[in-house]
Amino acid sequence: MSGSASIDDLLTFEEERPRREERGGRGRLGGLLRLLIGVASVVVVVIVGLRAVGLQVSLLILVTGVLALFVVRRIVAALAPGPLPPPPRRPVNRADDGTWNWTAQDALRRAINGWETPLEWSNTRPERFTGVILPRLVELADERLRLRHGITRESDPVRARALLGERLWAFLQTSPRRTPSPRDLAAIVAELEKI
Repeated sequence: MSGSASIDDLLTFEEERPRREERGGRGRLGGLLRLLIGVASVVVVVIVGLRAVGLQVSLLILVTGVLALFVVRRIVAALAPGPLPPPPRRPVNRADDGTWNWTAQDALRRAINGWETPLEWSNTRPERFTGVILPRLVELADERLRLRHGITRESDPVRARALLGERLWAFLQTSPRRTPSPRDLAAIVAELEKI
């Protein structure tokens, strides 16, 4: 056999299924024979148990009932899902020493950087605040209005103005001449959260 295999061949996994042709008629006959022996065994045990307590049941009803149970058991076994895959193994990490891993790329860090970097740049260039941060704040305000009240500033300006309040409305409508201080920005964000 040559050592040439494609990537698809190496990455494809197919379970081998037992071939029914190999079992042939002998497998079916053996399965039927095992079924009949199992039914007969259970019927004998049930008859002995019933006679021990003084009860009698028709043999035809007893055989039919046990046979039905065996058939239902086989059907349920055939329809049952396969075994669950083993849970993924988690890598063993050293004990948490309480320090933050700043090199790890998680979603929270990316979201913070999405605001932190433009805010830093806007300290020295006020036009940066007007061009980058203010449109994000406007989007946040519209999104909160849409989610909480079913409106936007464009769809219902009167109601939006009442919900936002005069200070926040004026801030979002007119671009500030200078970059707001961190305290002013915190107050604006707090007002946005109250919407």
